[in-house]
Amino acid sequence: MADIDTFISTFISQLPKVELHVHIEGTLSPSLRWRLAQKNQIPLPSYPTYESLVASYATMYNHRREMQGDNGLPTFLEAYYGGMEVLRTEEDFYDLAMEYFAKAADMNIWYTDPFFDPQTHTRRGVALAAVMNGLKRAKRDARRLYSVEADWTMCFLRDVDPSSAMETNEYDRPPSLFPDVFAQARKDGYWITAHCDVGQKITHEHIREVATSYVGGFEGADRIDHGLNAIERPELIQIIKQRGLGLTLCPQAYHRRLPTEYVFGNIKKLWDEGVRITIASDDPTYMHQRWVQENLELVMHYCGFNSRDMIRLQKNGVDISWAAEDELDVMERTLTL
Repeated sequence: MADIDTFISTFISQLPKVELHVHIEGTLSPSLRWRLAQKNQIPLPSYPTYESLVASYATMYNHRREMQGDNGLPTFLEAYYGGMEVLRTEEDFYDLAMEYFAKAADMNIWYTDPFFDPQTHTRRGVALAAVMNGLKRAKRDARRLYSVEADWTMCFLRDVDPSSAMETNEYDRPPSLFPDVFAQARKDGYWITAHCDVGQKITHEHIREVATSYVGGFEGADRIDHGLNAIERPELIQIIKQRGLGLTLCPQAYHRRLPTEYVFGNIKKLWDEGVRITIASDDPTYMHQRWVQENLELVMHYCGFNSRDMIRLQKNGVDISWAAEDELDVMERTLTL
């Protein structure tokens, strides 16, 4: 088994990669968080030392108190939102992005389109220009310094009430509440995707809404983020395949709270159905440092995929990405079966 794991790790590290589902705020490392807190004079009352901050990232966060009760641990969202309090200036957002892009280059990621959450920052009093300018500058330097191509995916949050950011996310906030926003985005020429989190309340209905009429006008979204539960409804699989939609799956995000057989068994079923799935990391620093490298290793191991299957996963990523045509051509030539 050790030899097999060594082979998997080595193969995945050498594989050119596409990452389509990573939240840039979810890549904030403890070291950068600590440094920015000192620079911006942001107190971290729960973490009197750097070591205590680092240790906090090893915990298993409560997923949702409304579903799992209060076990005394912070929820994932409390940790996620709490971490980004240190992000205040254009340079902070630049440093955050460049730290990820350096990591991406080490993992042989050729193309990525990270999410960013402008509302989370503007409602803290951070100027939108600081967010945008820092990220745009990092995109340019990622190409120049690391040969990593990137586009930014702007998110809007379903927890539209700022005062409830720490208690609620898309729970009880279906995509059908936001048709006008999606329609405007489509009108403005944006590609559209939407999160359909695993194990969400009425998650199957959320997937249907995203895949059909409520997102992006009558045709639905161009991609689905997560969406693992679709495999439980044949009619959803039919819609997804008819529309040629891709799913961006983040195995560690599910595996940290759901059984191995459920997570990877359903990933394998989606694969066998011919759904265009791709693998990403979601919020790796808050998910036990499982980056896209480790997520791909998990899939190769637990799904029993061979080398050609793993290459196919990356080709799926190319096919459903929103990269420019010249970038797509380079990636297609690299990923030869």
